[in-house]
Amino acid sequence: MPRSDTGGRTVKATETAFAIIEGLEELDGARVTQLAEHLELANSTTHSHLATLYEMGYVVQEGDEYQLASRFLKLGEAAKERKEAFDLIEPKVRELAEETEERCQFIVEEHGRGVYLHRETGSRAVWTDSGLGKRIHLHATAAGKVVLANLPEEQTNQILDQWGLPALTDNTITDRATLFDELDTIREQGFAVNREESTEGLRAVGVPIKDSSGRMVGALSVSGPSHRMKGEWFNRDIPNLLLGTANELELNLKYS
Repeated sequence: MPRSDTGGRTVKATETAFAIIEGLEELDGARVTQLAEHLELANSTTHSHLATLYEMGYVVQEGDEYQLASRFLKLGEAAKERKEAFDLIEPKVRELAEETEERCQFIVEEHGRGVYLHRETGSRAVWTDSGLGKRIHLHATAAGKVVLANLPEEQTNQILDQWGLPALTDNTITDRATLFDELDTIREQGFAVNREESTEGLRAVGVPIKDSSGRMVGALSVSGPSHRMKGEWFNRDIPNLLLGTANELELNLKYS
């Protein structure tokens, strides 16, 4: 991904602090020694950063274990609401989940990864590891492939150079030429499909959401188990439903 105008300069202490924050999220809370081992840091360094984050209100301590504090909720909401479009998209995610009875989600691209901003579950939805704020590889999901298909080719190549094409299942596309052929198809038909490429037994359909200038805001998708996501329901009905929802959203974004 293109660097910011900082010239590539970074601050090691800041990198360490955020590694500790992300480590606590990954471990769902941890003791100092556990977190230090997970991040390959010294116990003293880990403890000093945790003590600072505790004083600032960003972590809490329960016995000898540290957890992320609810103060992050405010920051998360601020990040999610920084664009008016996100407020318009959220109820549509809920409607799609209710209508399909499956899981519906909306992602955006940040630093070459997909980030879940909205997620709703229908009455028959299965549990997947797609919590809000979770970052994913773009090449292995329907929504992610939609994002790649609607970025400039140079930017897509930069993302693939940075993050690669790791195989998440036996069905994941791991060849760049094959992926670019699929991105051409996605642009032609207007939607992408995921055939158990990110999670075994899970399929999905995704479409792009664009603003009034034609710039991509993010991607909307519906996912469900393979035994239900098949036939006309998977190949025609869900794509048409998502394309119709995308069209409605884009009109609302244009005239809101």
